[in-house]
Amino acid sequence: MASTGGLSRRRGAGGAATEDGGIGSPQSSSAPLSAGRRNTDSKVASDPRDQQMEDENKTQPKLTLMEEVLLLGLKDKQGYLSFWNDNISYTLRGCILMELAFRNRIAMVKDPNRRKYPLADRYIEAISEKLTGEVLLDEALKMISSTQERMSVGQWIDLMSGETWNVMKIGFQLKQVRERLAKGLVDKGVLRTEKRNFLIFDMATHPVTDSAVKEEVVKRACTTLISRSTGSSPTLAEKNSPIQYQQLRTVAMVCAAYAANVLENALMYLNHEMRERAFNKVEELLGDYSDYPFASHASKDEIVGRDLQMEIVAAVLNVFTKMDSIL
Repeated sequence: MASTGGLSRRRGAGGAATEDGGIGSPQSSSAPLSAGRRNTDSKVASDPRDQQMEDENKTQPKLTLMEEVLLLGLKDKQGYLSFWNDNISYTLRGCILMELAFRNRIAMVKDPNRRKYPLADRYIEAISEKLTGEVLLDEALKMISSTQERMSVGQWIDLMSGETWNVMKIGFQLKQVRERLAKGLVDKGVLRTEKRNFLIFDMATHPVTDSAVKEEVVKRACTTLISRSTGSSPTLAEKNSPIQYQQLRTVAMVCAAYAANVLENALMYLNHEMRERAFNKVEELLGDYSDYPFASHASKDEIVGRDLQMEIVAAVLNVFTKMDSIL
């Protein structure tokens, strides 16, 4: 498989400002400044884009969907995923598309004829090339925005997973997604890196350092899935959250965790009856949110004017319903 061209690198402002005592601080000859007095007036140049990024960051969660799903799959002390899990890699690529849709970077192509086709077969496009600051998201966004050929949700998930026989498209594969996500969580202080010996080889593992972060993800998943209400009613915390699409994010997270075969890790502390209820609930949610408009009206206020982005979320969940882990 060919590489996608390596990691994306963010470029900061590299220009250095020069100082000139005579510029910006004129002195009147009739009223000179005293020797002991200093002119403290100063003007600091600011980039409006920095303010926009700061405002956007306030509405974004600390962890991406991919990181939450990976975190649920990791063994806390051992710091690695189950060796028998073949579904999480494919699911993480779908989470990348959902995360880009939540961040208003991609959307379905606005064409009335698109409704003639299944959700997963509808074409998507980049609607903003502004970087997110998350390396994997930015790498995927650059691929989607730079390609001349329009492709569907299902095609993009397959291509980013490396599931293609077209040698001209193998460059779309995202490499080492799980490892790169784990390193991102290390940078965020959630995990740490250790070396672990597995008889014939050494492997980098990533045990959980900040257990409170994982506990919050687990608690949110359990609260959503053991609720007796029909559909998905937002909790008080979700209603008051500054995070954009908080309720929909939680629904997407538990459905992705189910498809990735890691949801059981979040439910391990529940008794048998509650676990059964949780799995029934996630199947109900997957059915409600894998079509668009969503069957549940609980998220109506969150998605006003965002139909083209939300169709991508529904399309990804629709792809998940066809995975072997669910079938």
